[in-house]
Amino acid sequence: MRGEPRDGRIVIVGASLTGLRAAERLRAEGFTGSLTLVGEEPQPPYDRPPLSKQVLLGKVPAGHTGLPQRRELDARWKLGVRATGLDPIEKRVLLADGAEVPFDRLLIATGTRARPWPHPAEAALDGVFTLRTSDDARRLAERLDAGPRRVLVIGAGFTGSEIASACRERGLAVTVAERGPAPLVGALGGTLGALAAKLQRAHGVDLRCGVTVTALEGSGRLTGAQFSDGTRIDADIAVVALGAVRNTEWLAESGLAAGPRGVTCDAGCRAFDMYGIVTDDIFAAGDVARFPHPLFEYQLLSLEHWGNAVAQAEVAAHNMVSPGPRRLPHLTVPAFWSSQFGLNIKSVGVPTFSDQVVIAQGSLKDARLVAVYGYRGRVTAAVSVNQARSLEYYQRLIETAAPFPPAPGAADQIESPDPVPSDVPDPKLLSHGPTVALTGHLPDRRLAVVQPAR
Repeated sequence: MRGEPRDGRIVIVGASLTGLRAAERLRAEGFTGSLTLVGEEPQPPYDRPPLSKQVLLGKVPAGHTGLPQRRELDARWKLGVRATGLDPIEKRVLLADGAEVPFDRLLIATGTRARPWPHPAEAALDGVFTLRTSDDARRLAERLDAGPRRVLVIGAGFTGSEIASACRERGLAVTVAERGPAPLVGALGGTLGALAAKLQRAHGVDLRCGVTVTALEGSGRLTGAQFSDGTRIDADIAVVALGAVRNTEWLAESGLAAGPRGVTCDAGCRAFDMYGIVTDDIFAAGDVARFPHPLFEYQLLSLEHWGNAVAQAEVAAHNMVSPGPRRLPHLTVPAFWSSQFGLNIKSVGVPTFSDQVVIAQGSLKDARLVAVYGYRGRVTAAVSVNQARSLEYYQRLIETAAPFPPAPGAADQIESPDPVPSDVPDPKLLSHGPTVALTGHLPDRRLAVVQPAR
């Protein structure tokens, strides 16, 4: 960057939640230079969590989920055009319309897209949907308004389960197909996966686990689906909820450490090149970033969570305009939430980074509980079901690498004080991606996190 770190040209590729919050933080930090945001979608930044909840229920129009802009950005917006390449030597972002955008520092915040149905001819059938964008939600909600005879949801992760919940709340017949042993098992393990399966069936979902959809049928329009166990169903709508694909293809010739698992960066959001050398002018944040976290033994984490997108965007923005000694690490404990089938599910930590789980509060029978996860004798996550008030207590246990199982503290009405295997499956056994992907080296060292003062 030219001269002072708060001057020059900053380009943000990705004009969604991460990009918007990073831009706001840059201005809050005193950045006075040129600021450009590039986004593939034509809409201004909008909120995605309502799409699978309020929008599908018809409570909020898809076009009414825009994100508030918290300060004047004085930015140039290039919306409706995607980035197709990056020249890190000449410091240029190449766009699909042939334009080039020069930069001094770059933030990659291109996020993810819905994983498509793998058979293009079947994916093109009228009635086959994915859910990721505002337009996706609008089109799907319109079809649900028309009252289809049956909806097939392929994949029972959080998105698939929330779609099924919205359909049942509308009174629609729903079949859910999940390759794994239970809904949500890829994110929460076997104990809560079994609870989710029980709840879905209690709400009238035709839940089929341990099977895959082998074919979507129809001629021009979807009429049904075949399953790996030899059965078939009639269906008017199929929603493909097979997880997400990270938007990194445009970086293929950039020399960065970017691939299907994301853009690898350090804890300060600085991207690595393909040789493992950290860059000083290219940063990554949000769903597309892959970063080490000391609480999880320096595993490289890729997170698809709203809170992480905001927190990492602000760390990246701060570091883009700060000298080395004043830069901050991204040490936020992952957190996410979901509403489905009358349940409010909240999580802190990484449940998939575990080997045991214990019901520390409440009861599986009552579907009101806190499950605490441990790995090699320390607390790594906690998940509440209709009982979120205690999560702050367990977050402190995670941050301090407290022993597992946890000592009595926030506990009440313990159903079973004995830990059981967390039964986190191999992601290859699932038809959807977990909300946290972990890859990397596992050093045999236990660390606590001390949050630095800002």
